[in-house]
Amino acid sequence: MSALPPCPNCNSEYTYEDGALLICPECAHEWSADTASATDAPVIKDSNGNPLADGDTVTVIKDLKIKGSSSVVKRGTKVKNIRLVDGDHDIDCRIDGIGQMGLKSEFVKKA
Repeated sequence: MSALPPCPNCNSEYTYEDGALLICPECAHEWSADTASATDAPVIKDSNGNPLADGDTVTVIKDLKIKGSSSVVKRGTKVKNIRLVDGDHDIDCRIDGIGQMGLKSEFVKKA
């Protein structure tokens, strides 16, 4: 058969090319061949839109209450050597005085 990817809608293997588009004859879904080959992981961005990477240093932009504790991560706290993960909280890190923690990328900015 061909080396074309299956349909992202119905997983049909009978896709064909029509110019720059790939078309599924079973569900009539059309998509660009460029988007089919781009299977990169989603880019995680900080509150200002800067892309984050493993090992970056970030700064917390607002006071964050910690559930189940009376502690607070203060605004301006620098967090070094972050690790990006999948899930609700995008960042795993260790904060001095608090310990291991998960942060959302919308509450940090790249330092």
